[in-house]
Amino acid sequence: MTFARWRALPFLLLPLAAAAQTVPDPAPETSLQACLDRLEPAARAAGVSTESWRRHTTALTADPSVLEKLDIQPEFSTPIWDYLASLVDEERVEQGREMLRQHGAVLARVARRHGVDAATVVAVWGVESNFGQNFGKYPLVQALGTLSCQGRRQTYFRGELFAALRILQAGDVAPERLRGSWAGAFGHTQFMPTTYERLAVDFDGDGRRDLIDSVPDALASTANFLARAGWKDGLPWGFEVQLPAGVSTEGQGRRVRQPMARWRELGLRRADGSPLPELDAPAGLMTPAGARGPAFLVLKNFDAIYSYNAAESYGLAIAHLADRLRGGGPFVTPWPTDDAGLSRAERRELQQLLAARGHDIGAIDGALGERSRVAIRAERQRLFGERTPDGRAGQKLLRTLRAEGLLSR
Repeated sequence: MTFARWRALPFLLLPLAAAAQTVPDPAPETSLQACLDRLEPAARAAGVSTESWRRHTTALTADPSVLEKLDIQPEFSTPIWDYLASLVDEERVEQGREMLRQHGAVLARVARRHGVDAATVVAVWGVESNFGQNFGKYPLVQALGTLSCQGRRQTYFRGELFAALRILQAGDVAPERLRGSWAGAFGHTQFMPTTYERLAVDFDGDGRRDLIDSVPDALASTANFLARAGWKDGLPWGFEVQLPAGVSTEGQGRRVRQPMARWRELGLRRADGSPLPELDAPAGLMTPAGARGPAFLVLKNFDAIYSYNAAESYGLAIAHLADRLRGGGPFVTPWPTDDAGLSRAERRELQQLLAARGHDIGAIDGALGERSRVAIRAERQRLFGERTPDGRAGQKLLRTLRAEGLLSR
């Protein structure tokens, strides 16, 4: 999205992967075509015609870049304060509020039909594709074909490959339009192909479930996903809380639920100091950065968000952005770091400062790719004497480069 990410297989999609389960993971192949030739019978058994299979897979070449991304998921490899700083920044909040205004009528109809509020749906849209500005660049058949034959979880990715080919076979999406993340997600809200087959809806009534060129279809499909994952209309996802002295977080977590009355007995209050709400719903205590960072009581609706992409940091980004779209503010408790993360505007400023120092960082776009990280490592070594800088961009580096720029004027 591009927060292109490989999704852990949600519980909703397990039946759809069954067709691929009978084919064992092969040994690594030097020829992608040889592997695909062996998969053709399984594809036919999964409903892909011989014509469709050969049309889209003959002479297909592997894309090694998707394998490099397979083991690097930002939800798990990035400090949560960095992850949220770029996903839930003022720029995205303002864009999201504009999307709420532009698509208010459609979102109201979506909420009536599927029981998921507009802010939550728009928050997913914003995090997944920056409101349709970044669908991903990878041809899905090539990416999924590569992942079906090389790397980990080949059986899972074969199920997605077969689903992508069924989508093309049905004529729902033109081949040249079926591009998305390196892991196979596509469209405004980045559905995996099996997710599309199960949960996408035709909301604009044109006879096609179009998540690429129809915003109404994409928004309604997202709401349908969340509703099927257990979203309860009118229930909050959760909220930030104050932890009183003496309350241990050990053994607590999203899945360890207790009645709200019990949390009140323990002395927890909302982050602004107000009492916990009178809800007849169990909640789990989540402390993603430990007891010194922000703490949250999360309810059943957080699980629905979590099922979209199985990472607590991702779920918190969606939930927090939705709250901001409703008029809420930043978290009250600061993250336990002396070097906070950068918003996208701050990342662009950092790139400008790096370029001014002569580093070749490519486009000034706020996406800190490898060229930007090479420059960051060099500057961290120069400025802070780090022997093995990790390429992380934070407030400390930005402030130091700003000060240098001012002094040189």
